[in-house]
Amino acid sequence: MGINQDLHRFRKIVKGEIRENLRDYLWRTDLFGKQGEKTVTIPVPQIEIPRFRFAEEGGVSQGEGKEGDSYDPDSGENGDAIAGDRGAPHFMEVEVSLEELAEMLGEELGLPYIEPKGEDRIISKKYRVKGIASVGPETLRSFPRGYKRALKRQIAEGTYDYRKPCIVPTASDMRYKALELVPTPQNNAAIIYMMDVSGSMGEMEKMLVRTTSFWLSTWIQRFYKGVEERFIIHDSDALEVDRETFFSTTTAGGTAFTPAYHLCMEIIAQDYDPSTYNIYPFHFSDGENGSRQNEDTEKAFSLLEDHLLPAVNMFGYGQCKTGKGDGQYLLELSKHFNLSETSAIIGSKVRAAKLADKNDIATTLRHFLRTGR
Repeated sequence: MGINQDLHRFRKIVKGEIRENLRDYLWRTDLFGKQGEKTVTIPVPQIEIPRFRFAEEGGVSQGEGKEGDSYDPDSGENGDAIAGDRGAPHFMEVEVSLEELAEMLGEELGLPYIEPKGEDRIISKKYRVKGIASVGPETLRSFPRGYKRALKRQIAEGTYDYRKPCIVPTASDMRYKALELVPTPQNNAAIIYMMDVSGSMGEMEKMLVRTTSFWLSTWIQRFYKGVEERFIIHDSDALEVDRETFFSTTTAGGTAFTPAYHLCMEIIAQDYDPSTYNIYPFHFSDGENGSRQNEDTEKAFSLLEDHLLPAVNMFGYGQCKTGKGDGQYLLELSKHFNLSETSAIIGSKVRAAKLADKNDIATTLRHFLRTGR
């Protein structure tokens, strides 16, 4: 009991350390490869159990020395520092589940639980053990149960010799797992990421997108049995790619948003029925919508209003600030959909946030996820 209590207390302290520095952990790039795994390893400052410590022997006014000598326990003769003799901060690595990290993230940012839209209409059929039967397929044979029955039978018959133990199960000894088919309703979700890969989106901007999308996925996956992710890159054209290509592609082309929204609509129409899927599109760009900005922006707003928003749980737009300054799309989007601190909570499915540097990641996550859609 004492060990379990100490372990529980230790993990509580560890979680407190992580929670206190959570915003720093949001930027940890080594977590990206861990998505899909149950646990991740995180370094935390060395935690020491409080205890009495005895002073070292000797001290001021003891030992050799003369009046006027300086006292510095970390220095060598004549006050010169000794290389390598000073301590450095100690860290220990602890395993924390991604679910626990997501829970801490939700608590830190004040995120509500996501409530899937509609009913549980996707039915997955699973088998569970209903009991034990005397007949069944060999794939379901329970050898331990058959062995035990054979042993009991031989002991009852007096044929078992403990000096030369030999258990020979017969067909009547065999037992099999009896299964039943259980329909299980479940909610599924699809996350569709879109990113502007024109030349103005540099490595820092992509890292901001990658970090934000990792935590979006980690949070959303807490609430659904199955989550699928799709990736769209675009400049003046749009293309569906895999995750690795999504975060490594750069082009020198112009920028247009409507091709990405068209492709997003096609993916939803082909693979994700809005009546059975909870759909989350997220778009990231620097906000410079090409040379025909006004025309393409109006078309993009029309596609959002007439096609995308009716089909999705919410639509998130994150604008990365580049060296050229702020693009206009975030401003125009906010004006068109009348976005404000209150309207984002009341009813609009559109979320928009500025993603200028790593300090904006937490704010962007809170803005995208705070209504629990």
